Amino acid sequence: MLHLMIFLPLLVSLLLTLAPRQWREEIAVAATLLTLGLGVAFWIAGGTPLFIRDWIPPLGVTYAAQLSGVSLMLALVTAFMSFIACTYAARRIPNPGTMLSLILAMETGLLGIFAARDLVLFYVFFEDALLPALLMLAIYGGPNRMNALVKFAAYTLLGSLLMLLSIIGVKYYGGSPTFALRDLIAHPVTDTRTELWLYVGFLLAMMVKLPLWPLHAWLPDFHEQNHASGIPDVMGTLYKVGGYGIFTFAIALFPQAMQDTRPLMMGLAAFTALYAAWIAFHQHHWKRLLAYAGLSHMGFVALGVFSLNETAIIGAMYLLAFQNLYTGALFLGTGMLQERTGSLDTRVGGVMTQAGALGGLTMGLWFASIGVPGMAGFVGEFSILMGAYQVQPWITFVAGLTTIAAAAYALTAFQHTFWQARPFGSVLVSDLRGGEWLVLALPLLLAIFFGLYSAPALQLIQPAVRATLAALGGN
Repeated sequence: MLHLMIFLPLLVSLLLTLAPRQWREEIAVAATLLTLGLGVAFWIAGGTPLFIRDWIPPLGVTYAAQLSGVSLMLALVTAFMSFIACTYAARRIPNPGTMLSLILAMETGLLGIFAARDLVLFYVFFEDALLPALLMLAIYGGPNRMNALVKFAAYTLLGSLLMLLSIIGVKYYGGSPTFALRDLIAHPVTDTRTELWLYVGFLLAMMVKLPLWPLHAWLPDFHEQNHASGIPDVMGTLYKVGGYGIFTFAIALFPQAMQDTRPLMMGLAAFTALYAAWIAFHQHHWKRLLAYAGLSHMGFVALGVFSLNETAIIGAMYLLAFQNLYTGALFLGTGMLQERTGSLDTRVGGVMTQAGALGGLTMGLWFASIGVPGMAGFVGEFSILMGAYQVQPWITFVAGLTTIAAAAYALTAFQHTFWQARPFGSVLVSDLRGGEWLVLALPLLLAIFFGLYSAPALQLIQPAVRATLAALGGN
């Protein structure tokens, strides 16, 4: 059943090319619902056992997969947001077959990233998720999409190459018989200098996919040039898997290197969070603003992971999972705004007076994004700050200033768009209709539910964090 959950979206993606055009939307949405249902079943069952088989025996490559703990939490969020993306694509995109196929293909890549317990398999799924993201940008992107595509591909592929070299080095210098994570942990790299260099290679790849400053330059253009609906941006937000990769693989394989570089990386994470929030405040394009807001969130996630503190890492994984909900929904909300006003400028003004439901749900999603108590974002950010403060108080204080900056950029942009006077002669803005309510309300309801009642998610995340930190002797 695990393999069905991973590969069902890809299979349906291929079948959509043969399906009658009038049934493609229903088939795609049904596939995402079935995938989500399988994920919920695994959650109820407490996760899946490790499945491992030889894949390429002469090279030591295995097919090792498991969904449990943090990986299951992220897989559930991925499946849910893929359903939301397909639901909106079926309404917004004319003849949406190609877009739906790419969403489903990328969903398989993302689920595979979270399920992989072999580093080469992780690399394969990592690259598999890249191709649909590039195609969505190339086919549906804006007038400057090729520049954004080249930048995105160059950063990602260079990072992937460094990661592959590090993966090979970990097996070679550790003497592991396979690339399976359990075998690599059992055969650690003993030379600290070698471990450090292998960690740097792996870290640079994950910094691109967090992302962290200064390897973030691809992000604003990627989001700005993607389709105005925000659908590819939802999938791009889910593709920010760097924090997960560091948590799952780097802590276990490079424990000494992570401890040695902890102050440096925490400082870089705090700078990224505050720098991105400051840049976001000066943006007048909704997608660029959301791109920098997401970068700021990832700075928080990195702060928690690099602190190697249990409370902070739990908060980081919590924030990593749930920021996908409200950030993805905010991208779709900007798409709805663009469809009605013809612009993604934050200064269109007066939308609330004509589209109260769109404004109200957007405001709720922004409250989740800036970490208002009672929202899922608050649980993650507060846990990160509380845990990281025990390790590096002053660095954490700097990162904490981001919470003030986030409120400033979010509320200022919201005021300009929804409350400021509407220019004379502007087109009327229609309110939400049909499935648009579902697309924005469901992520918001989940953000509220898990903000008020975090126990179901923490029961998945906490044991996994404790098991991972056992490699460091706890913290």
